[in-house]
Amino acid sequence: MAQITSGTGQLAQLDLPTEIRNPKSTNLHLLEPERILELINEEDSFAIEQAKLQIPNTSKLVALAVNAISSGNSVHYFGAGTSGRIATQDAAELYPTFHSPTEAVQAHMAGGLDALLTSVENAEDDFEAGMADAGKVREGDVVIGLAASGRTPYVGGALTAARAQGAKTSLIACVPEPQLGHLADVLIAGDTGPEILTGSTRLKAGTFQKSVLSGFSTALMVGLGRTYSNLMVSMVATNEKLHSRSIRILMEGSGVSESTATELLGQSGGDLKLALTSGISGVTPALARPHLEKAGGVVQRALESLAQAEDK
Repeated sequence: MAQITSGTGQLAQLDLPTEIRNPKSTNLHLLEPERILELINEEDSFAIEQAKLQIPNTSKLVALAVNAISSGNSVHYFGAGTSGRIATQDAAELYPTFHSPTEAVQAHMAGGLDALLTSVENAEDDFEAGMADAGKVREGDVVIGLAASGRTPYVGGALTAARAQGAKTSLIACVPEPQLGHLADVLIAGDTGPEILTGSTRLKAGTFQKSVLSGFSTALMVGLGRTYSNLMVSMVATNEKLHSRSIRILMEGSGVSESTATELLGQSGGDLKLALTSGISGVTPALARPHLEKAGGVVQRALESLAQAEDK
């Protein structure tokens, strides 16, 4: 039987919970597709439960990130392989969904852009590259490393550099006592256990990381006032579908008719938050604008400001 060795000639450490064999799937090659899918789904459900257990720690990370971005700083994700791709996707979707500035949440992938589409697996072992990629991290930023194994050298380099530069740090890992845990101010360590396909952390370990990260970034954007109720009031209408969604959001959020919503959105120059503030308060977009600007673009605060002005 072939041995897997590291570059030093030593047997690679494959004793992690994410690397050992899962007794539920030792006959995987003999199973029908339906049973394979059932097993994967069962394990994904377990990963979601592990993410739920980490909510207290994740909420601490949200608070740190809200404070950082509100103070003009940034959040940085660092990851390799599946972890890095999950991080990159999460960061990329924040602009169209929340109109979040691209510098607010930035993703850094081991191996660079090429690794997003093609496997560059050796990139995860480059500690120095992680340090170099974190070179622009500033004091007051929040740096989040994603490493299913909890020991990825690239992520370790990034967290080491970030701490040296005065940033707050976090690690999202899929083992209970990750090797890099001491580098994290906020540790989010699930215990997802062995995969249905041994060592394939693109499965439930990836599910855990996706659940934690998408929950984190959504709560972050809500905390920054980029939603109103459960509506995406900060989204960018870049096509006809999204323009129609803007009209529907405006109707649902303010109770106005479709014709009024269309008119308000036009008067607001396509600014959905301004149109919504106008529609809810009953004042014109022109009158609502200074209140929304004073409120930093937060609809709820703008409405409170308008209410106070009306009471005077």
